[in-house]
Amino acid sequence: DVPYFVHSAAVALILARAGFTDAALLAAAVLHDVVEDTDVTLSELAASFPPSVVEAVAALSETKAGSDGQLRPWEDRKAEHLRHIAAAPFAARAIALADKLHNMETLRVDLAAGTLALRAFRAPPERLLWYYRSMIDAAAGDDKGLRPLEDACRAASERLRDVLDTALESRL
Repeated sequence: DVPYFVHSAAVALILARAGFTDAALLAAAVLHDVVEDTDVTLSELAASFPPSVVEAVAALSETKAGSDGQLRPWEDRKAEHLRHIAAAPFAARAIALADKLHNMETLRVDLAAGTLALRAFRAPPERLLWYYRSMIDAAAGDDKGLRPLEDACRAASERLRDVLDTALESRL
């Protein structure tokens, strides 16, 4: 029951706290899921935002449905998304790290509190962790400017792994 905007605002806040002050980067952080999760198109964004914002949002947006309108397999979507992020501009890669940091911490808290069940995932826990760790690698690359976010994400992935291990053990 958390409003949609909370995640987007949290991603922008993570970036601001990490020292990112560029207005276009922060705007893209707030908008990073809008094309993926709503009916808003990149063309509509381009009418209201500068090209750098639209470019970052495009790089961050997964193609969820195939040409037939059906949801694409999780593995296919994630592999494609990893390739796009690895080739994305700095701003998109910074946003991807902040996004994954917030996602991992939210999952960890919800799993630990029992408000989220393992069956809610579209992938088994080990694949989920693989995706997060692979995304950290793809987004961070060897960019020293992203090292603090990368380190925070790696720590969050370990905390999430611990909670997932506990959840799996309790199912046995």
